Amino acid sequence: MLAEVGAELFKSYCASCHGVVARGGGPVAPELITPPSDLSRIAVRNGGVFPESSVVKLIDGRFELPVHGSREMPVWGTRLAEEIPYFATGDEVARGRIASLVEYLKSLQEP
Repeated sequence: MLAEVGAELFKSYCASCHGVVARGGGPVAPELITPPSDLSRIAVRNGGVFPESSVVKLIDGRFELPVHGSREMPVWGTRLAEEIPYFATGDEVARGRIASLVEYLKSLQEP
């Protein structure tokens, strides 16, 4: 269920850069300085292990140190907290949406 929600979020927020199949060829990709990553091979690039906490931090982006330079990828932790329902905080909504995106990305991993 989370992966299905994540798939919809991916289409809305990520596919313009990472492409509809998450391989980095979205319509905005040619305009970026750094080409978007192939998200279907995250585990392969990490010795066969999907680094869930690192992916969460990268998507969220609110906790990165400015010392590491600017990032082209939006700070999704802030953007995904927008339009919050009356019964939740923005942080709860952002964490839930990011968890859904991470589950979707886990489902895309190639051997």
